[in-house]
Amino acid sequence: MEENLRKVLITMQRNEITEKEIYIKVSKITKEENNKKIMLKIAAEEQQHYNLIRSYTNVEVSVNRIRVWFYYIAAKIFGFTFAVKQMEGRENEVVRGYSYEKLAGSFPKLSKVAEEEEKHELLLLDMLDEERLKYVGAIVLGLNDALVEITGSLAGFTLSMANTRVIALAGLITGISATLSMAASEYIAEKTEGTKNALKSSLYTGLSYLGTVILLILPFIFMNNDMYVQALIISLIVAVVIISVFNYYISVAKGLNFKKRFIQMAGVSLGVALFSFIVGLLVKNILKINL
Repeated sequence: MEENLRKVLITMQRNEITEKEIYIKVSKITKEENNKKIMLKIAAEEQQHYNLIRSYTNVEVSVNRIRVWFYYIAAKIFGFTFAVKQMEGRENEVVRGYSYEKLAGSFPKLSKVAEEEEKHELLLLDMLDEERLKYVGAIVLGLNDALVEITGSLAGFTLSMANTRVIALAGLITGISATLSMAASEYIAEKTEGTKNALKSSLYTGLSYLGTVILLILPFIFMNNDMYVQALIISLIVAVVIISVFNYYISVAKGLNFKKRFIQMAGVSLGVALFSFIVGLLVKNILKINL
């Protein structure tokens, strides 16, 4: 066996045993028994893959503990669905220009590994069921509305009020009122549809809205009174960061197109902010109001 090929196999071997440990560790923080069984089943398959590759390399390799802890922490923060799908996505990337399909020509038994990695494990991952993903619609509703309404409000307030403290106060009052309105509307809508967890759905909507409001207003709270334009720019940057992080999370966890969703959400939010900024400028000049 060529030395370069041997190194590739050893890398794949380490990936398999490391991912086995990740699945076992992450399974310990899952509450649903079905999800735990799914991950332990995948862990057993990763062990089989490791054993098969070891039969070619004739060496034992150690687990990458840093990687195990990285995905364990990711699962604790973002949920196990995000963590394991992110891991699987990376596993399916080519290792130094090689893949299981290419190696199957030299090592026929690896074709089975390739099939399981690409089909069976992905099928199992699609079966994963996590509470926070059930309420993605409610979170998207709160997040998206907050980004559109609050960025638009702050942009409109910026030139009409020209004072970071006053803008922050107006934005906070608007945000809290809108949070209560959104949560109540979501609760009524879910109750009308006969949803059992209407209250929980409304809480997800309200909390995602309020959290977004606070993050967008922070620049106006901490910057000097006359730095309202700079505060608005930072607030818009924060909005873009929120949009990118959330859409990356959704694209991994739900298998959606990141670029399309990001452009759509960012375009609407920033477009409304620009229009509101112009409206604020016109209102100030036409009504001759200076605060």
